[in-house]
Amino acid sequence: MTSKVFLAIRVPADPVRAFEAFTADIAAWWRPDGLFRITPRGDGRLAFEAGVGGRLYTTLDDGSEFEIGRISAWEPGRRLVLAWRHASFAPDQSTEVEVRFEAVGDETRVSIEHRAWDTIPQEHAARHGFPERATLARAADWWRASLAAYRDAVAVQPSSGRATRR
Repeated sequence: MTSKVFLAIRVPADPVRAFEAFTADIAAWWRPDGLFRITPRGDGRLAFEAGVGGRLYTTLDDGSEFEIGRISAWEPGRRLVLAWRHASFAPDQSTEVEVRFEAVGDETRVSIEHRAWDTIPQEHAARHGFPERATLARAADWWRASLAAYRDAVAVQPSSGRATRR
């Protein structure tokens, strides 16, 4: 069994809108975390390229891009799966994020499973030397803050459009 973080929230939208807000509007709700910075220069402005094989990437202040991961499942209104890596990861290192969208009455339950943390050695910079349990707790805090902002954004903002295609 891989080590993972699992969180779930409810958002005031149907599953298709919740998926769209998660993907097309990620730059509006993403909350950087000083402990788990995507690159040494910060998190930049995140964006998805829609579809299987598309990227989650960030554009930094200087205009350079960093690919966080490739999408392996893109099922609008249902599920999103992608590789997740920080700039400090070796080319062959990554974790995986799965996001599910499930209708619950007038809302959508959005669940995040961020797995494979055990593939990143404890001494790795991304883990800050924390033992596994502490790493997972900090990663959960990181997701919790972003998901709270995501829920708030879904509640007050109409869609900005679709995720980008390049």
